[in-house]
Amino acid sequence: MLRSMTGYGRGEAAGHQYRVEVELKAVNHRYADFIFRLPKGWAALEDRLRRLLQAQIFRGRVEVEVRASAAEGVVYPVAVDLPLLKGYLAAIAQVQAVLGQDEPPDWRLAVQLPGVLQVSEEVPEHELIWPVLAEAAQRAVAELLAMRLREGAHLAEDISARLQSIQRWVKEIEGRKERVVEEYRQKLSARVQEMLGHQALDEWRLAAEVALFAERSDIAEEVVRLQSHAAQLEAILSGDEPAVGRKLDFLLQEMHREVNTMAAKTTDLEIVQRVILIKGELDKIREQVQNVE
Repeated sequence: MLRSMTGYGRGEAAGHQYRVEVELKAVNHRYADFIFRLPKGWAALEDRLRRLLQAQIFRGRVEVEVRASAAEGVVYPVAVDLPLLKGYLAAIAQVQAVLGQDEPPDWRLAVQLPGVLQVSEEVPEHELIWPVLAEAAQRAVAELLAMRLREGAHLAEDISARLQSIQRWVKEIEGRKERVVEEYRQKLSARVQEMLGHQALDEWRLAAEVALFAERSDIAEEVVRLQSHAAQLEAILSGDEPAVGRKLDFLLQEMHREVNTMAAKTTDLEIVQRVILIKGELDKIREQVQNVE
């Protein structure tokens, strides 16, 4: 069950005089990195919110924005700083006098100036507001994870198709590797016989040379390990583990290692061609895995 690291989620909840909205935006990142933007006075809730998110989101850079507004029917008291308002009006009157204007100062303009109107919004009691925030956050997480799962399913489908091609080519290499030694023996025997002419061929020396070639070009271990890694990767794609990106990346590194060793050992054209195809698919799978949580 693959999950992409990119996704979006939004959740709302209402209670304790507030309507709370939580918005999550996730992109790729090597680790789990959360960036919070909370309303004024809510900073003490950040650690609780972080723990809630970390329990379900294991990788990715996640921007967490929390917005709070008054719930329906809630009216905040508004205070007027009368001395400040009078000061603004006096200053406006002075400016008008300099400009030769004799109309009275516009109080509607003055009340919009900074500090005149002050909303007496109380800082919420954290124990009361936390259940509302947690409910909104959980809804946002559920939407984010659903989106990640949908994208992860597409990634898994693409990776699985490429893995099937790799497994097919590995089987072809496995079937080919036994014939390589026999073909080398035949070519070497024909070449030596051509050089010797009518002289008798030293079968013992020929066998020793073929055995040395077989040892140098033996890729049986690499084939077995490559098949094992491919089987593990296939099991992960069909499993239930939520965060497998790093494990997949490790397996792909090991598969690259085995394929590179095979390429260094063999001189057979058919095997080399399949090795090149496998490396190409591994590179494409690795690009996809960079998006996996």
